[in-house]
Amino acid sequence: MAFSLSELNLVNVDNLLQLIIRFTFNLLVTLVLVRILYYQNTRRKDYLFTFLLISTIVFLLCILLENVNLQLGFALGLFAIFGIIRYRTTQIPIKEMTYLFITIGVSVINALSGSKVSVAELVVTNLLVIAVTFALERLWLLKHESSKLIIYEKIELITPARYDEMLADLKERTGLDIHRVEVGRINFLRDTADVIIYYYNAGVSNVTDFEVGDDDDD
Repeated sequence: MAFSLSELNLVNVDNLLQLIIRFTFNLLVTLVLVRILYYQNTRRKDYLFTFLLISTIVFLLCILLENVNLQLGFALGLFAIFGIIRYRTTQIPIKEMTYLFITIGVSVINALSGSKVSVAELVVTNLLVIAVTFALERLWLLKHESSKLIIYEKIELITPARYDEMLADLKERTGLDIHRVEVGRINFLRDTADVIIYYYNAGVSNVTDFEVGDDDDD
């Protein structure tokens, strides 16, 4: 099979410039969403790393395959793939899953918006996503709720009748603004119980939102 070097499209200046401009715009939008709105509240570097890289690869996949007649099916397929995988090695909280969906959606929109979509429409669409996210994070949801799974050894306090005592004990020992507690698996052999505490962060917290098997005992 003969191969001619002339068949290669080495440089297409117009397409290259369009790629750089679109990528820069998408990266800026993603940074605003995950670095400013998300990261400042949670300080989760692992998810920050994930969101930025997924946004980058999804955008490049979509824009480089834009000329293939797979646009709608390809976009929906990406959502399905990431929805099935869900990083099976860990349990992803619903908020992080929402940001994952947002970053994928914004990247797909920015990559597959063709000539029929004006630049103004594209900019307004991204600004609307940022505005709604900002309103939910900073204006309406003034308190950021986090959760943490701990191993609790005072098993006598996990009964419904002594719920208030358990809540007061956990508040005193953790120093967190705990407002509700859920009792999970109980181990009568070790006299311990898995307890999920839900608390509000007064400001930026360095506490991990969800840590399985974390023991807060001193």
